[in-house]
Amino acid sequence: MNPVEILAALLVLINIALVAKRSVWNYPFGIVAVALYAFLFFGAKLYSDMLLQGFFLVLNLYGWVNWRRSQVDAGEVVVLTLGWPARAAWLAGCGVAIWGWGALMHRFTDASLPWWDAGVAITSVAAQLLLSRRILENWVLWIAVDVVAVPLFAVRGLWFTAGVYVVLLGLSLWGLIDWHRASARHRAVA
Repeated sequence: MNPVEILAALLVLINIALVAKRSVWNYPFGIVAVALYAFLFFGAKLYSDMLLQGFFLVLNLYGWVNWRRSQVDAGEVVVLTLGWPARAAWLAGCGVAIWGWGALMHRFTDASLPWWDAGVAITSVAAQLLLSRRILENWVLWIAVDVVAVPLFAVRGLWFTAGVYVVLLGLSLWGLIDWHRASARHRAVA
């Protein structure tokens, strides 16, 4: 088993557990984890997931600032929700982006499973964008990512990472429940 994969996975688990608890301290763990996963995914020829890690690095920095600002202003990280039109727009945007990115990866790279990989990558981008903005619906997307990523990583022989995504599925369910309770206290719509 690859020690980089093990360390990255452990850092992700700590990161997501802290995210579910709405702790700003999730971000240092997330930043190191995405750097390690970029290296790992490059070696596995999962280029969409590799490029995704660079995007996650930027979003982790943005989220850290945004969450900290909310914490200072409100005394806690305030959870927002989307209205139905915004939810539909996010889902449509994900569908179009998955199709486009998968087509690019299929046409111009030797990517393994380009459509499947694109689905995980693009949905992860949307989920991370919503997460950094403190929007509840990020958890629904993360649950979808986890369900699809487990078999993808297993097929590519990244067994430890596949197992981590099983745990992440549980953490995502916990995060959804906890954030739902927090959003009910504030009733804020993004």
